[in-house]
Amino acid sequence: MVVEEDSSVSTIMAEENLDPNTANPSRIEKQHVPAIKAIRGGEEGPSKGKTILCGGKDNVSKKSTTVIQNSHSFQNSWTIWFDNPSSKSYQATWGSSLRTLYTFATIEEFWSLYNNMHPPTKWVPGADLYCFKHKIEPKWEDPTCADGGKWTMMFPKAKLESNWLNTLLALVGEQFEQGDEICGAVLNFRTRGDKISLWTKNAANEKAQLSIGKQWKELLGYNESIGFIYHEDAKTLDRNAKPRYTV
Repeated sequence: MVVEEDSSVSTIMAEENLDPNTANPSRIEKQHVPAIKAIRGGEEGPSKGKTILCGGKDNVSKKSTTVIQNSHSFQNSWTIWFDNPSSKSYQATWGSSLRTLYTFATIEEFWSLYNNMHPPTKWVPGADLYCFKHKIEPKWEDPTCADGGKWTMMFPKAKLESNWLNTLLALVGEQFEQGDEICGAVLNFRTRGDKISLWTKNAANEKAQLSIGKQWKELLGYNESIGFIYHEDAKTLDRNAKPRYTV
């Protein structure tokens, strides 16, 4: 499942967006919003209804009917998390300002959520957005993440939105051969450069990590070298942590 970069992306976002600059973004209603142009089996996003013409040539009437569509479930449920930059400075411990926004389990819920959020280019520096498998918290201390690590890519603003969306679609669509090893994805908005990372479970599983890194690059058409850093190294060495693997 791959999304084409389209100049109309920003115009089809719903007007009632989440505001990333406030500490308490409003809850999103479960309402279907037409998807942005997606390539998935040759089809575009599902429509909300259709018009049926009935009657003869001289007596044509229009009858509006609602199309009842079945939900299309993902293999896993996913949760969107948000870390507000204005709250970080007041947190007692790292991660205490993290909060969940929404958990989704179907294609329809995903598009409703995505289309009602500000695009990545609108978020403020210092904010962090996460999409993790349900019941996995985006923290080093989470039991599932504790022995893992992350791959990271840097993007200019112009390419951030399409690459974040394609990363999400690859995750929820189970496009990775080593998908069971993946915890989730992180989008860091930074003045020095925006980053997207993939968090994984078992950093010592070199074969799995290399597979994920290579496949992620192929899915996004990313040509630069990327590195994999152990969470344990990041905790002890901070910015001095060096990649254990590169692809």
